[in-house]
Amino acid sequence: MATSIRFTKGHGTGNDFVLYADPHGEHGLAPEQLAAIADRHVGVGGDGVIRAVRSSSLPDGAAALAEDPRAEWFMDYVNSDGSVSEMCGNGVRVFTEYLIAAGLVELPVGASLPIGTRAGVKTVLRTPEGYAVDMGLWRLSGGEPLVRARDLAVARPGLGISVGNPHVVVAVASDEELDAIDLGAAPLLEPAAPQGANVEFVVPGDPLVVDGVGRIRMRVHERGSGETLSCGTGAVAAAMAVRHWAGAAAPEEWRVEVPGGVLGVRVVAEEDGEHVVLSGPAVLVFEGELVV
Repeated sequence: MATSIRFTKGHGTGNDFVLYADPHGEHGLAPEQLAAIADRHVGVGGDGVIRAVRSSSLPDGAAALAEDPRAEWFMDYVNSDGSVSEMCGNGVRVFTEYLIAAGLVELPVGASLPIGTRAGVKTVLRTPEGYAVDMGLWRLSGGEPLVRARDLAVARPGLGISVGNPHVVVAVASDEELDAIDLGAAPLLEPAAPQGANVEFVVPGDPLVVDGVGRIRMRVHERGSGETLSCGTGAVAAAMAVRHWAGAAAPEEWRVEVPGGVLGVRVVAEEDGEHVVLSGPAVLVFEGELVV
């Protein structure tokens, strides 16, 4: 029997999502249904689909509640091909905006909200300009694989970084070289990442630092989604890679230019290590109804 679902389309710097509320976890969809919804030709279209579920109504939510009992809402995120993802930095901001617009939470400017994800609880601060998300700890992970991509003349070494999901960051020489890369096909990693990885190609600014803020420009191929206009965790990974390469004098704040806009990345020292805060806008575009 067909089921009708109300949905909202939203984006964060062009990284777009289809969102729907399923508080009691009664309307989980099959991977092929989710992929059809995200299809830009025959569906609504998006880089992923996000289901708003109470953490208590989802098996994956148990870990979130154990970490922080206040994490009432869980961001159940899947990529555009229907595959499950740990989390999405742009998606968690759009998810928070959706919860507010749907009347599921109240969050005035200056207040914070813990959100459950498969990469742990992420705390979202509402700011006058949008949202700032504590993405948690970052770490070097995955080594330095060789990366090949279409129209990248020479394979380059990448730097593996984890921000709750896996990334490989590759430095290129110029804006022209960055623009020429064809990300219509997934870059090849040697050795391959066991669970796949998002791959970011980055150009440092010239000069790299202006008024104490590091500047980089990047493009990204996301596993399960292809090239996207923006990737929040990718912006964090790219900034941390360039900061790592730059050495001890590198700044703690970064401005990351992506095809869909600009994101802010800031490093904060905590007792358990270096946390990274991602800031940027969240926009809801339209609402509709799906029959699935």
